[in-house]
Amino acid sequence: MSRMKKTIVNLFTGFLGVGKTTALRHLIANRPAHERWAVIVNEFGEVGIDGAALSSDELPVAEIAGGCMCCVAGPQMTVTVANLLRRERPDRLLIEASGLAHAAGVIDELREPPLGDALTLGAVLTVVDPRQFTNPDYFRQPLYRDQVSLADVLVANKVDLADVDMLDAFRRQAASLFPPKSLVSEVRQGALDPAWLDLAVTPKSRYRPAVPPQAASDWRSQGWLFSADTDFNGEALTNFFDTLPQRVPGLVRAKGVFRVLGSWVWLNWAEGQWGASQVAWRRDSRFELIAPELDAEEIEAALRACIEQE
Repeated sequence: MSRMKKTIVNLFTGFLGVGKTTALRHLIANRPAHERWAVIVNEFGEVGIDGAALSSDELPVAEIAGGCMCCVAGPQMTVTVANLLRRERPDRLLIEASGLAHAAGVIDELREPPLGDALTLGAVLTVVDPRQFTNPDYFRQPLYRDQVSLADVLVANKVDLADVDMLDAFRRQAASLFPPKSLVSEVRQGALDPAWLDLAVTPKSRYRPAVPPQAASDWRSQGWLFSADTDFNGEALTNFFDTLPQRVPGLVRAKGVFRVLGSWVWLNWAEGQWGASQVAWRRDSRFELIAPELDAEEIEAALRACIEQE
C-alpha cells in the first residue's frame, strides 16, 4: 500500500437522524469535476440503506454494515479501505461512520499502518441537529461527545426546525468548544460546501474513549430485503411511514429504498418527520428500522401489504 499515491480521507460523522446521508449526497453532487471520489458507508443496521441511497454510476460506494464502526474498525475496515484504494485509486475517500460510531477509534485506524501509509487524514466533518446539541442529555453520552470533540468542521443541519433561542444556544456552545473548530456553520437540508473538506485539521490526541460496550444495546435493529422486480404502492408506503411511530413505540430511526412505479425512492424517517427522494439504486428494495423493541412479524406484514398486487 505504501507505493500508492496518498488519498485524502475525510471522516463524516454525526448522531442518528441528523441528516448525514442527505449532506453527503449534496457534497457528492457538488464535488469538483477534476477530483475522483470514493465512499465507504458504515451503518448500525443489518441491510445497509445509506449505501443504496448514495449509489451512482459514477461513484464507487462500499459498505460496512452490521454494527458501530468501532466494532468493525480493524480487519474489516482495513480490508474494505485497502481494496477500494487499490481498485479505484481515488483522490479523496469519504467515510460515513455509523451514528453509533465513536470517531476516535476510527481515526486511530486510519492513521496507523497499513492504512496510514496510503491515506492523508483530512478534515473531520461532524453534522449535528441543534435540537440535540443544546440538549444536555445528548452530551452525557460518550459517543456524542466524542463525535463533537473530534470535529474539525461542525455543521448544524436542520436549522429550519430550530427556533431562535435554540440557534443562539447552539452558537454559544459551539464557540466555547476546545480546541476551537476550523469552522462552525449552519445549513438546511444538508447543503454542505465541498471546500470545507480541505479546511485545517486540528491536532488530535491519540485516545480511545471509555465507551461502554453496551452503549447501543438498548436498541434493536431489523432489516428486510425484497427482490428488484417487487413494485411497491406509493400511497400505501406513505401511509406505512405515517403510521410507523404508532406501530413501533419509541421508534429511533427508519429508512428504506423502494421500487415505486418503476422508479426508485429513498424514504427516510427521523425525529418524527420523514421525506423522500429518488436514487440510482436498482439492486433490490430494502427497509431498516431501529427501536428499543419491535414486532418484526407485524412490521413485515405491514410492509408486504404495501406491495402492488398484480
